[in-house]
Amino acid sequence: MTTTEAKADAAVAKSDEPAGVDQDLIGQLVAQARGQGLDLTGEGGLLQQLTKRVLESALEGEITDHLGYDKHERAAVAGANFRNGHRTKTVTTEVGPVEIDVPRDREGTFEPKIVRKRQRRLSGVDEMVLSLSAKGLTHGEISAHLAEVYGASVSKQTISTITDKVIDGMTEWQNRPLDPVYPVIFLDAIQVKIRDGQVANRPIYVALAVTVDGTRDILGLWAGDGGGEGAKYWLQVLTELRNRGVADACMVVCDGLSGLPDAVAHVWPQALVQTCIVHLLRNSFRYAGRQDWDAIARALKPVYTAPTESAATERWLEFAEEWGSKYPAIVRLWENAWAEFVPFLQFDPEIRTVVCSTNAIESVNARIRRAVKARGHFPNEQAALKCVYLAIMSLDPTGTGRRRWMKRWKPALNAFDIAFEGRLAAARN
Repeated sequence: MTTTEAKADAAVAKSDEPAGVDQDLIGQLVAQARGQGLDLTGEGGLLQQLTKRVLESALEGEITDHLGYDKHERAAVAGANFRNGHRTKTVTTEVGPVEIDVPRDREGTFEPKIVRKRQRRLSGVDEMVLSLSAKGLTHGEISAHLAEVYGASVSKQTISTITDKVIDGMTEWQNRPLDPVYPVIFLDAIQVKIRDGQVANRPIYVALAVTVDGTRDILGLWAGDGGGEGAKYWLQVLTELRNRGVADACMVVCDGLSGLPDAVAHVWPQALVQTCIVHLLRNSFRYAGRQDWDAIARALKPVYTAPTESAATERWLEFAEEWGSKYPAIVRLWENAWAEFVPFLQFDPEIRTVVCSTNAIESVNARIRRAVKARGHFPNEQAALKCVYLAIMSLDPTGTGRRRWMKRWKPALNAFDIAFEGRLAAARN
């Protein structure tokens, strides 16, 4: 017996089947199939035959309800509508292609629900395609996977049609109302390749917030213009968020993009803008030789772990004196970012830990990059956004991530309530 058959056998033998399923009957069917040398899965297998019988029985029940009398019975009213044979169609299911006989009526008014007219796939197949697409498989890879595993022939155009169904949901999600205030909003952008005349890198802007309950909320996705990430476009994004209901944010954590603090201040005047420390360190290493990275990291650690801003300034002056002559660009980098670097130093360790970097959004971006990497490039902006949307919608299928986020953020949120007294109350009302 193959591994697939063993899994199928185990699945049908589970004791926690839904109410109404006769376990003895299932056992008899499996035993009979084995006795006849019939595979449980694959073409012509037991699961495929059962799917055919269940669908056809459901369709017969639907047409009986439609006509008002059972098969082989006479209509109560003379000249009433009646059955008119069957038509054969093949539908793609999760157990492979299944050929079914769909009943017809003489007047052509029968509209089946379980397998609608012109429907060639059951909903489980669509869900499978969306799941595979969210994991980064290309349309060609999904088509090949369905053919190899399920023996189903699904064209790349059909797969594109299936994934296009999420566009309406994506539009609704992108325009949904938001909370009036968030403790922290993380801003970042990733680069994807989009073919618009010619293939070029385009930024996908991502805004991720932590709610007052400690849950993660991705506020939206935006495809920017060519030329890289820009503060001017971020201003449009932040303005849209305000128009969707975000009246305030306690802190906004970003990567130190020039002009971005001014954009934040224009939209949310009370928000503190915090530069990501990890980005500062990465940018510092770009100006230094590889042999000095460890020494520079050790020298900078007392700066960003200082207990107060004045202590951080003292440690910074020591660093500048030691490394300024060799790497003046690093000194200039930190001096330019100093105003956005120091805000988190005024808070308790609970707040420092969660806002000193954009790791919260970097983990999301890592999943997005994995999804878009296999694509090479996208034909248009909408295709890119669709892929990214599918990736983030599949981030936490079990809810484990949500529970982990809430556990991690609870201590910080208590500190936020004290540090920003009264600011978070609007989100709880």
